[in-house]
Amino acid sequence: MPRCTRKGCGQDYNPADNDASSCTYHPGAPVFHEGLKSWSCCSDVNKPVLDFEEFMKLPGCTVSLHTDEAPKVPAPAPKVSSNVNVILKETKDGAEVYSSNAPKVAPPKPSSPAPVEAPVVEDEDDLSVPVTAGTICKRKGCGITFISDEVNRIGDGNEAVCTYHPAAPIFHEGSKGYLCCKRRVLEFDEFLKIEGCKNGRHVFVPKQRTEPQAEQLTDCRIDHYQTPKEVHVSVFAKQADKEKSTVTIEENQVHFDLCLPGSKRFRRTVALFGPVETDGSSYKFYNTKVEVVLKKLDTRSWTLLEKTTRDLGNISLTFGVGGRTGTIGGKDLVLDEQNTNRVN
Repeated sequence: MPRCTRKGCGQDYNPADNDASSCTYHPGAPVFHEGLKSWSCCSDVNKPVLDFEEFMKLPGCTVSLHTDEAPKVPAPAPKVSSNVNVILKETKDGAEVYSSNAPKVAPPKPSSPAPVEAPVVEDEDDLSVPVTAGTICKRKGCGITFISDEVNRIGDGNEAVCTYHPAAPIFHEGSKGYLCCKRRVLEFDEFLKIEGCKNGRHVFVPKQRTEPQAEQLTDCRIDHYQTPKEVHVSVFAKQADKEKSTVTIEENQVHFDLCLPGSKRFRRTVALFGPVETDGSSYKFYNTKVEVVLKKLDTRSWTLLEKTTRDLGNISLTFGVGGRTGTIGGKDLVLDEQNTNRVN
């Protein structure tokens, strides 16, 4: 039987039973932004997710006929040639020198290295659990449909061999591939066609793991800004579990212990530049970060967020509300007493 090529469907179908309500798919394109994955056609209905497996399970938003036609790839935009004017100059000795007014192009910045994932514990098929005909193998890149135990689970024929990707997919600077093999593509449809790099047994019903996944320590970016009375700190820890995470504010330091998705954890103690009032300080969890508001015990300007033993000279951290992108703050500019006197 032919297999539907529409995004989000991928089912085998009988052309005789194919009608206008047989296929549920995504007509839009996949969107990958800052680790979140969604579809452009239904991002307001199917909220973006972090895990690629959850992304592949997002239900389609459009109903139509199944089709086995190859998806259409949009033609690349034509390159716009720059108009370079050649200028002829004549030197004193009569020699002709040609030059152009083309702007100098800076050399490209070296790209950051691709992230390296921890070793993956592979799933095993639970042979004690029956499988319904038509179930698709759970391994990445396989796509084999279950027929029977003799053919797909306990047999030794070609249908029992699973060719798959043991590692997670990787999306880096527009390229798409898997950490376990070298091939990289740009189009999402081509990514789905990347052949597996390892042979094994199919997994139709994964065994339940009794051992918890090993915890992995990770790092999170910290940003901050200050006002005369407060210091606002943002820890960019996406989807931190507020039930399991803790933030402890002391007079001279803040302890972060944040539990993140995928058995990851962020732990850090920040020794503060100045003392703070613990009762007047607070913190709040957001979807993309943890926001901490520290109330100063005095109104002096903090040179840095963290205390240091180095001599920084005559450096003072500017008062304001801006921070870097993503910091939650007020809309109005706040000036300390010294800067207020300058303005007046």
